[in-house]
Amino acid sequence: MSRVLIANRGEVAVRIVRAAKSVGLQTVGIHTPEEANALHVRDSDIAVALAGVGTAAYLDIASIIAAAVRTNCSFIHPGYGFLSESAAFARACEQAGVTFIGPSPDTLDVFGDKASTRELAIRLDVPVLPATAGLADDASALSFMQSLAAPVIVKAVAGGGGRGMRIVTDPTDLPAALSRCRSEAERGFGRDDVYVERYLPRSRHIEVQVIGDGSSVVHLGTRDCSLQSRHQKVIEIAPAPWLPVEIEEALLEHALQLARAVQYRGAGTMEFLIDVDNPSHYYFIEGNPRLQVEHGITELVTGLDIVALQFAIARGRSLADEGITQDNVVTSGVAVEARVTLTTPGTIARFVSPGKGRVDSGAYDGLAVGSGFDPLLAKVMVHEPDYPRCICALADSLGELVVEGPATNRDGLLSLLADPRVRAGDITTTLIDDLPAASATALVSKVAGSVIAVLARPGEPLRRGQPIVVVEAMKMEHEVVAPAAGRLEEMLVAVGQQITTGQRVASMGYSGAEAEHDAAPGEPAARADLAENLRRHSITLDEARPEAVASRHARHKRTARENVADLVDPGSFVEYGALVIAAQRRRRTVEDLELNTPADGLVAGFGTVNGQQIAVLAYDYSVLAGTQGVQSHKKAERLFELARRRHAPVVIFAEGGGGRPGDIDNAAKATGMDLGTFVALGRLNGRVPTVAIASGRCFAGNAALVGACDLVIATADANIGMGGPAMIEGGGLGRVESRDIGPAARQFENGVVDVLVADEAEATASAKKYLSYFHAAKRNWTAGEQQHLRTIVPEARSRPFDVLRVIQVLSDDDAVLELRAGFGRGIITCLVRIEGVAIGIVANNGLHLGGAIDSDSADKMARFLALCDTYSLPIVSLCDTPGFMVGPASEETAAVRHFGRLLVAGPNLSVPLCTVVIRKAWGLGGQAMAGGGFRVPDAIVAWPTAEFGAMGPEGAVRLGFRRELEAIADPVARDAEFDRLVKDYVRDGRGYNAASAFEIDDVIDPADTRRWILATVNRAEPIPPTRRHLDTW
Repeated sequence: MSRVLIANRGEVAVRIVRAAKSVGLQTVGIHTPEEANALHVRDSDIAVALAGVGTAAYLDIASIIAAAVRTNCSFIHPGYGFLSESAAFARACEQAGVTFIGPSPDTLDVFGDKASTRELAIRLDVPVLPATAGLADDASALSFMQSLAAPVIVKAVAGGGGRGMRIVTDPTDLPAALSRCRSEAERGFGRDDVYVERYLPRSRHIEVQVIGDGSSVVHLGTRDCSLQSRHQKVIEIAPAPWLPVEIEEALLEHALQLARAVQYRGAGTMEFLIDVDNPSHYYFIEGNPRLQVEHGITELVTGLDIVALQFAIARGRSLADEGITQDNVVTSGVAVEARVTLTTPGTIARFVSPGKGRVDSGAYDGLAVGSGFDPLLAKVMVHEPDYPRCICALADSLGELVVEGPATNRDGLLSLLADPRVRAGDITTTLIDDLPAASATALVSKVAGSVIAVLARPGEPLRRGQPIVVVEAMKMEHEVVAPAAGRLEEMLVAVGQQITTGQRVASMGYSGAEAEHDAAPGEPAARADLAENLRRHSITLDEARPEAVASRHARHKRTARENVADLVDPGSFVEYGALVIAAQRRRRTVEDLELNTPADGLVAGFGTVNGQQIAVLAYDYSVLAGTQGVQSHKKAERLFELARRRHAPVVIFAEGGGGRPGDIDNAAKATGMDLGTFVALGRLNGRVPTVAIASGRCFAGNAALVGACDLVIATADANIGMGGPAMIEGGGLGRVESRDIGPAARQFENGVVDVLVADEAEATASAKKYLSYFHAAKRNWTAGEQQHLRTIVPEARSRPFDVLRVIQVLSDDDAVLELRAGFGRGIITCLVRIEGVAIGIVANNGLHLGGAIDSDSADKMARFLALCDTYSLPIVSLCDTPGFMVGPASEETAAVRHFGRLLVAGPNLSVPLCTVVIRKAWGLGGQAMAGGGFRVPDAIVAWPTAEFGAMGPEGAVRLGFRRELEAIADPVARDAEFDRLVKDYVRDGRGYNAASAFEIDDVIDPADTRRWILATVNRAEPIPPTRRHLDTW
């Protein structure tokens, strides 16, 4: 019989022992000397004593592996906490030939480290809260908090259970919080690394239970873990109630997305926060690659045994082998769990479980409980048809629970369950901590333990929330803090002293002065290093450069920082490289460079637009004419690389004169042509949307950035050229004025500029609108009366009409963005929304060449198809074309090759295509508007005005009936016969005939066009396109 070693203790070890026996495994329990009589040890088939004491013994990888090998174990189950998320432990198991029951070491590398988990989420476009990049030292943590100007939370990168976490509202408290979190993390998980994240004060904590077999993964629903005390969960609910359907579906999908990305094996949870004040905003916070404490309530509502499934997967069975698919995972009723914890150490004289519900516990009469381990004593769970009955049943069960000896939180749980907010479901993560304190003057410890720090002396003024005493208990370092501003009157404890729950540790008094201080805390005495840092950052801002700002405004231009502020959501911009200066120290003083070359002329960083993170780079024309220096090139390259990692769209304000030869500090540089700016931007092509805004002078390297972007927006005063006046003159090409090089109007006509606007404000608005099409569907939309579509196309087939009017009526209100309107006028290309769904529309323009497709129009359409395909936007084609443009003049434009682009692009689309024939669909041009043939579109329908034919009626008759017509000598009779044949051709090419032969799917009422489009584009499973580069032309 195979054996499993349980590398844990307490109630979870008891739970695993019983599950292991149920699946036919022998069990090996481990214990420290003080827990030789623990229940999990008694229940195990074999017991092994560890040499160490306390938590350190359960973190000793070598000893635990040795115990497993010595007892011939095939498996090790880590439970939760301790080594459950340790990749090193999992690898040690592999090396010893023992199966680790949990994810692979590589998966643990990701999910066992919260910083790595965030990187994965960012790559997958799963929303996360702003946080420090990687591990946080004191300096980077403080800088991050100051950049937010908001509270933060310090978190250990490893482990969980609320350990190694502190909320910080005052920057002066941050160093102490970092120190406490590192200490707790080291004690609890053997690693003291931390990071700092924006704190979301009013939130719900929702987690998704997942289980995978390394190939497939399913979710087992949600849990609400919002009722917490000092970051430790107290009461959990499954499934999470009161979640909007769309939010629940998003969380479930994100959880599966994260698990699939690492080929997840075993049980785990993905945890999210939902902003209570803005429920549509949610954030992934961490993944727990292990069994979760609260797994039992999910077992109650699903009827599954999660621990038994862990064993099955470890033995090589798949979810399918166990009969588990996503479709047959269903939940029934509601389950709620309360965690009963010890608040004082001692010996349990009597322990009686309630008569109803489920209780997971390692408690028994005579159990001696110290303060060195997790205080969790029992988990009381109930399962009822609905939440109100669950709360009542849980209160009944807790009322029946008997624990005599050490104190517990049972009475507090009962009070919490009686709270009207809990009964009504009005819960947040801070509800428990926000309950009124018992005393305003006596400072008491909420836990029993040992005093490890005294942080204030009698007579000292105190701020609200200032730590005064630190008590270590149950592996946690608990701070006793001032509940309000005041003055410390008396300190009643000393370091090393043992104290009990509720013991007074200090007393404080209040005065008007301190209350005033509490309302408006002042800055501490200025430190030289902080003062210098603030000074350096302040001189980079517009406020420090009034002359440069005035110069820009005098020319009706905005500063780079004004453009950035207008683009991103308020307060979301985090600047990179703000302190960079031009590489000209050999020719100018540092002071001069700091004052006159702030940020080296490139304001760059990350912000959000409509909640979506983007990278933004704004060249500052007031700094060395916006030229590209050594340092700004490095900054741009880094931003582009980070945008690739984060899958973040990029917006570039590109005003500037190109390369800067005056940067001479780099003695190792010969030409500087090994820079990576353009390579890094090029590698973003086809990965994320990129937008360039050209305003004013935009030459050389700056113009190269423009040309490499997906979308080019230009203001009316822009000049865009691959060389400025100096370069042109230096090349012997004569002297020209800047205004004569690539004026915006000309670049709009030749296809370089996609969107031409009046000024920077309009350009910024257009950029935001463009980016919105690559974000989530809009929920709130309006649209015009669709009956108007019935009359836009004239009944007389020779009368033209404006197809833009068709597009505007078809689309949601204010949801049309036309691209490249000045170029290839025979085709109109627009991004639109229909019922909030982003869609690309191509349409023939009958007001230009009668709708015939010329070379420029073919290029424009082919590139637009590629754009939509690259970013997974479905396409609607509005067809009204007599075909491709023909004739000697057309062939001089290399039309054969240009038209060929369309016949290649259409058949290779991976996104849905819906073709609507409004009027003419003649010849190869008509086929091109249908993706190359009438069987390419997911739907091809026609309006009653549609005409089909291999070519135009007149040409078809002249070509097909030439002999017959020539045989008629009378010109009048010949013309009459010609008109009759044309009429017959038109009649035979009507949409009804094409539909009757099933060459098209239907002839529809124009007013039903939106319904057909939506039915076509709403695929159940979008097919991700194979990545390929997006041609800039």
